[in-house]
Parts: sequence; C-alpha cells; structure tokens
Amino acid sequence: MTSARPLWRGRALAVIGILLCAFSLRSAVASLSPVVELIGDDFEVSPAVLGVIGTLPPACFAVFGILTPMLERRLGIERLTVIALAAITAGLVGRGLAVDSVGLLAGTAVIFAGVGMANILLPPLVKKFFADRIGVMMTVYTTTMAFSTFLPPLVAVPVADAMGWRFSMAMWAAFALAGVIPWIVMLLRPATPAVADRRAPGHPVAARTTEPDDAEAVFAATGPIATAPTNLRLFARLARIPLVWALALTFATSSTMAYVSFAWLPSILIDTAGVDAATAGFLLSLWAFIGLPASLIVPVLVVRFQATRLLFVVGSLTALTGLVGLMLAPLPELLWLWMTLFGMVGLLFPLALVLISIRSRTPESAVLLSSFVQSAGYVLAAIFPLLVGVLHDATGGWTVPLIAVAAVLVITFPAGIIAGRRVTVEDEWERRHGRW
Repeated sequence: MTSARPLWRGRALAVIGILLCAFSLRSAVASLSPVVELIGDDFEVSPAVLGVIGTLPPACFAVFGILTPMLERRLGIERLTVIALAAITAGLVGRGLAVDSVGLLAGTAVIFAGVGMANILLPPLVKKFFADRIGVMMTVYTTTMAFSTFLPPLVAVPVADAMGWRFSMAMWAAFALAGVIPWIVMLLRPATPAVADRRAPGHPVAARTTEPDDAEAVFAATGPIATAPTNLRLFARLARIPLVWALALTFATSSTMAYVSFAWLPSILIDTAGVDAATAGFLLSLWAFIGLPASLIVPVLVVRFQATRLLFVVGSLTALTGLVGLMLAPLPELLWLWMTLFGMVGLLFPLALVLISIRSRTPESAVLLSSFVQSAGYVLAAIFPLLVGVLHDATGGWTVPLIAVAAVLVITFPAGIIAGRRVTVEDEWERRHGRW
C-alpha cells in the first residue's frame, strides 16, 4: 500500500487550479446583491429582475448537474474545467459592463452556466489528482468556498465607493481567469496524476491507494462525476423511497436559505432597518461567515458522533429565531444578533452533503443518490428567490416574503428528522420491496 505523498509534490498546478476554481464558485454568487442599490443609480433593477437573478444559480446547478457528465465524456475533465472558468470570467466581465437589466441578466446567466459545470467538476478533479489526500483537499477546497462566500459582501461596497460598482463586480473575474492558467498548462504538458487508475487510463476518477479516513468516507460519494450512463432502474427506485425525498428537502432547505439571502438580504436590511449599503453588505458577510466553521466541524460531528438530528434541529430553530427577530425587531443594534442566528442555517449544507454519503451503501448508489438529491433540491430552491420578489411586489413590503421563507424551515422540519434516521436507502428499499 502506497503512503500518501506531500500535497504539493508533482501537483502544485492542480492545487492552485482547484483552489482558484473553488474560490470562483461562491464569489460569483455573493458579489452582486451588496451593490444593487448602487447599480440602481445607473439603471433600474426591478424586484422581478432580482428574483430571476436569484433563481439562476440553483436552476443552472440543476440543469448542469445533468449535462456536465455528458460534456465531460466528450471533452475531458480538464478541458471542460477551462471552459467553465472561461464562462465565469466572461460573465463577470460582461455583468460589469451591463447597461441595463437585460445585460445584467445575460451576464449572470453565463456566469452560472460556468459555475454549474464547475460545481460538478471540482470533486472528481480532487479525486483524480489527490486520491491519496482526499480528506485534506476536501477540507482545503470547502474552506476556500466558505471564505469566498463571506469575502465579497465584506468588500463589495467599499470597492464600489472607491472604484465604481462595475469594477466591484468585474474584479472577481481575475480569480476565474487565473484559474484557467494551471489547467491549460497541464493540458499542454500532460502529467500522470499522483495516483492514477491503471485499469482505465485517462479516466477522471482515480483508484484508492490508501485506507479511507472519516473525511474521505464523507467526501467520496458527494462528488464523483457519472462516467457511465445513469442506471435508470435504480434512479427510479430512489424516487419511490421517502428517505430520499427527505434528503432532497433537507438539501433544498439549505439551498433556499442561501440563494434567497444572496439575492435579497441586503435589500431587506436596507428597507426594514434603514442601514446603508456598506452595513448591509457587512451583515450579509456575517451571515455567510457561519458557513466557514460549519464546513469544518459538521462532517466530524456526523461521522464520529452521529449528531445528525441535533445539528438539523439547532440549525433550523436558530435560523427561524433569526428570521422572526428580523421581522419583529429590525433594530440596527440587533441586526448582528439576528444575522448570526439566521446564519446558523449554514449547518444544513455540509450536513446534507454528509448525509448523501452515509445514507447509501456503495459508491455507485451514492452517485445516483447525490444526483437525485442535488438536482431535486436545486429545482425546489430555484422557486423561492423569484417568489420572494413576486411577494414583495404584490405586498409592497418584506413581511410576507420573510414569512414565506420562515415557512420553509417549519414545513421541512419533519424531513430533517426523517433524514436523521440511521439507515441507508438500500435498507429502506429492501424493507418495503425486497432485494435491492
């Protein structure tokens, strides 16, 4: 059995490429809403447009979760990564050059086409180049994603005040463009991955050469790209298992809270509490920051201490408390408390990814479960950013939209409890229908 190699030895380009790609996924999402008020000084951005923009990320993730495996089989994983990062770069620059809402929407659509692909490609890239260090790279890249979630809201408005909103939005393209370079170099000068699958040369998923630790076990099923045609029979079985829908609703709840917040939270804070754009951006950054420690501790608490239901209850109830506080007492001096409490919903995203892994027996069924849960979850999550905009237009305020968001946490609470049952989807099928 081969020992793990140093992370950087012979694969520094892969480390840099993966980190820049991970950084670009969330910075593209989080950099728009803090400067919406400033964009409005140049041209109108209606609540309906903001709702559509908020809906684009989960919608693109759902669509490209299905399309990316087919594209990868034709182009190869590194080439498709270059295309994804190039699309993110072009979209960010285009959004910064927009002269009306149509241009803003078009740039955002291009961005999230790229993000939707990169979101699927990152885990198998880690597996291809770091099969002996999956646990370490999982922590590094998820922490990078969490960092890039709270950084843009923190700096977007100060940069916009100094350089203009166009520069504030377009500057994040530099990271995506830089991320293209390592993959192009590796394509021009191909090198054998540190741990290659000798049975399938060039295959994007590497074979294991070390015993998996807990972090690897958590990661292994949440990201591998489907390199063979989907087993439609097993996929149809998943749709008949209540546990699978409970997992999908748990994932959808997490995604709904995230994309509603990215799209609307600064506007809600400005309108209800009377804070300025810079303060609203800081508070969105505070909300997003909770996801950083959550990404580090949740996998350990679930895998080693089986704290699934406790984490779900804590994340849901504290988030609900934060939303209620924001509705009933939107006082400037209390906003930090409400955002911290609401930010605890950040526990649900890593929790949902861990559950996808441990609620299946084999890597094959885990890939199918991951595809089903994430696609269904993103479809459901795509509804709410648009719905919030429609409700705001219809009522002229934020109370009804916030009640609708809070209702998601209440309605899906039973799903989180069901998802906490320590059984696999295969167990559930066999209990109801016989042999899997």
